[in-house]
Amino acid sequence: MSRLAPTRRRLITAGAAAVGGLFLPGCDRLSRAPSFRTFLDSAEGLSYRAQRLLQLGQPLAREFEPRFLSPTFRTNGTALPASPNYQVMADQDFRGWTLRVDGQVMRPLNLSLDQLKAIKARSQITRHDCVEGWSAIGKWTGTPLSAVLEAAGLKPDARYIVFHCADAMSDQPDGTDFYYESIDLIDAFHPQTMLAYALNDKPLEIGHGAPVRLRVERQLGYKHAKYVMRIEAVDSFAKIGMGKGGYWEDQGYEWYAGI
Repeated sequence: MSRLAPTRRRLITAGAAAVGGLFLPGCDRLSRAPSFRTFLDSAEGLSYRAQRLLQLGQPLAREFEPRFLSPTFRTNGTALPASPNYQVMADQDFRGWTLRVDGQVMRPLNLSLDQLKAIKARSQITRHDCVEGWSAIGKWTGTPLSAVLEAAGLKPDARYIVFHCADAMSDQPDGTDFYYESIDLIDAFHPQTMLAYALNDKPLEIGHGAPVRLRVERQLGYKHAKYVMRIEAVDSFAKIGMGKGGYWEDQGYEWYAGI
């Protein structure tokens, strides 16, 4: 993308500066006003829609030469899922792992790691940008998500792709509070969006999301779901989590994290 392109980060920065200059003395009272919250919500929607219009041509995230690989690649999020089922699979080198693809699809799938790898392969060297402020460049190898969705066949009502993961985010006894994320169909069918199973030509380590994690290169790190166990095509988020499209979104993060 051109350095002059109106990236989401620049738009947010400019908007924050303008709002800060005009409203800082009374910002606390203003932020609680229903009309102002409505304005902010509509502005976020406008930012998202503007970005999607700009991206209809499927621009690529920058890809780097091998000489730019970071000497170390930090882990983000969970370092080791506490799920007993996950730990059993890890002890068996994930031979028993399967990926379930269901929801608004015509042909539900259950794929082993070998079957996933046999569909198609792609490698790319890209930069990971974490919301915590750090970045790293790594080489990711995996199966394009589009190839998996094409194998399953999306139904006409499908609008979003939800990734259900193995890392539990609390000790709730019903086991329902697992990490999840989602993207729309534009990102799902983007050529760089993949289900990655290798980093820097080695199988993913547990800290990086083994055996499979999402890579959606034009969004911040919390969208790159790790430990993916199930992919669900849905028409809305109404019945998932708090209905906002992701675990961190349920905590107040923005659903669209494009950069």
